[in-house]
Amino acid sequence: MQIPNLHRRTMIRSLFGGSLLMPGVLSQLLAEDNPTRSRLSHRPAPAKSVIFIYATGGVSHIDTFDPKSTANGRDGSGKDKLMGNLFGAKPNRECGTEVSDIFPHLREMMHEVCLIRSMKASHFDHSEATLGMHTGSPTFARPSMGSWISYGLGTFNQNLPSFIVIAPHLPYGGTQVYASDFLPAVHQGTRVIPGDNPIANLRAPGQTESLQTLEFDLVRSMNKLHLDSREHDTALAARIKSFETAFQMQHSAPEAFDLNDEPKHIRNLYGIDRKVKGPGADFAWQCLVARRLVERGVRFIELIDTGSRPNWDSHGEMNEHKDLAYNVDQPTAALLADLKQRGMLDETIVLWATEFGRTPTKEGSNGRGHHRDCFSVWLAGGGFKPGHVHGVTDEIGKYTVEDPVEVHDLHATILHQLGMDHERLTFRHAGRDFRLTDVHGNILHSLIS
Repeated sequence: MQIPNLHRRTMIRSLFGGSLLMPGVLSQLLAEDNPTRSRLSHRPAPAKSVIFIYATGGVSHIDTFDPKSTANGRDGSGKDKLMGNLFGAKPNRECGTEVSDIFPHLREMMHEVCLIRSMKASHFDHSEATLGMHTGSPTFARPSMGSWISYGLGTFNQNLPSFIVIAPHLPYGGTQVYASDFLPAVHQGTRVIPGDNPIANLRAPGQTESLQTLEFDLVRSMNKLHLDSREHDTALAARIKSFETAFQMQHSAPEAFDLNDEPKHIRNLYGIDRKVKGPGADFAWQCLVARRLVERGVRFIELIDTGSRPNWDSHGEMNEHKDLAYNVDQPTAALLADLKQRGMLDETIVLWATEFGRTPTKEGSNGRGHHRDCFSVWLAGGGFKPGHVHGVTDEIGKYTVEDPVEVHDLHATILHQLGMDHERLTFRHAGRDFRLTDVHGNILHSLIS
């Protein structure tokens, strides 16, 4: 007997509505019409968006946010080759957090920052540690943190992707740092390259808007017919959704990336018009665009300062840190100040991280090696304690002596501040439920206001 108007979606809900199947299975079967729509979080939370600033190559904690003394001959010349902070340091005037002189602008904003000095890397090699910081897994392909957050919360603005990566070059780990892996493909990051043409082929050449609309409507109707018989194919559904998003972006993205309407005092705050060359030269543009994207409802924005070379991997000469810091210091501090003055910092988590720290001993003529046992990352906004320092390292910066933090703890805490339970944000794949924090992760309540 044929039952009229029995929709596949209704049938699946009826079959599985009373079962114990995991929500991820049901979500896959239903092939949601709009997988990036804004969703309710697990609990009320202060933060709505994330700006993830990633410094590629392994920034020395000893010479930046956990400066160590050069006293007792720790200048690299001794037999032990111990070497303290090479650049000098001073405390923030309000909270007293000590920061290296190569970050003078950020030092003035540390009263807004929750600093972790006891971070432990997931690996001692670049690619693996980079993937660990981004995905929680240093050895297996997994969805990135941005993809998990997009999957869990969606976006506020359907005319822009929920996850955008602004990167002049790819870091270690390549595109996997913003890949969605087994999550629906619509949640992977969209890469933007700083410059006059941030997203290639965004505008259709030689077409009127009405002609393009007609063409798009034809393609959409054909895609729907194709998808109707393949509703289980989430990759196909995501690809079709990407066409729709790309079409919508033609109206929204050019305006979001156009800084001509920014007043001069804001351009000066970020240092947009500074004459800066070398790695990180576009970072002021990246930071200001990040603020504009958050204003326009993008859920997760990652800013990557440099590529796999040259970067902060200063094996031979620590003075490389000085130029790299100059390029990113003012724009990063400006981003915090700008979000604060607009009343946006409370709802925006700003995360600054690198893959690992550097050794307390000298390597080469004046460099440092990779160091995974302790390094520094920091968070601002989103309900994190301003002016707070978590964790203590020993006097030479080799080991954590108080309150160690694993990558899974960091991820769990960020999800918590976005209103998501890291143990409940799961996706069914290959016969089991996966999550960003795998089977680990403790929420760091001491970081939260």
